[in-house]
Amino acid sequence: MLEIGAGTGLNAAFYPNRASGVASELSCKMLEIARTKVWPEGIDFVQCDAESLPFADNAFDSAFATLVFCSIPSPQKAFAEIRRVVKPGGTVALLEHVRPANLLGPLFDLANLLTVPLFEDHFNRRTADEARQAGLEITGLSSHALGIVQSIVCRVPG
Repeated sequence: MLEIGAGTGLNAAFYPNRASGVASELSCKMLEIARTKVWPEGIDFVQCDAESLPFADNAFDSAFATLVFCSIPSPQKAFAEIRRVVKPGGTVALLEHVRPANLLGPLFDLANLLTVPLFEDHFNRRTADEARQAGLEITGLSSHALGIVQSIVCRVPG
């Protein structure tokens, strides 16, 4: 299992006791904080960029990310890397804030004009579409909080 963008380790509490895999994070400072959390013994920490993962092809059965794709410069590169490192038939699970497909959408487009230059946070990403365009098969999609948050489950083809 590969967590992309482990941040400060807030997901550590949700890992099963016998989990094994990698919690990856671009920021060294966030990774330092993450290491202070209680993690299963089988979890290793790797500082890396989602667009250039330092793992062998087909190294993981699954991958997940939580509120990460809004800040990745090139989601297509990150999804290509995920497809490379997750075995065919593997699962990719995402929880992301996205551009809502309702009247809030244009507001998110406007907010994006500020959030990208200030925080490098893309408020109007369409992450499910990006995953599909990268060749992942969407097997589950649910929207929450007025369409602002999506749970996206994908399968790596092959």
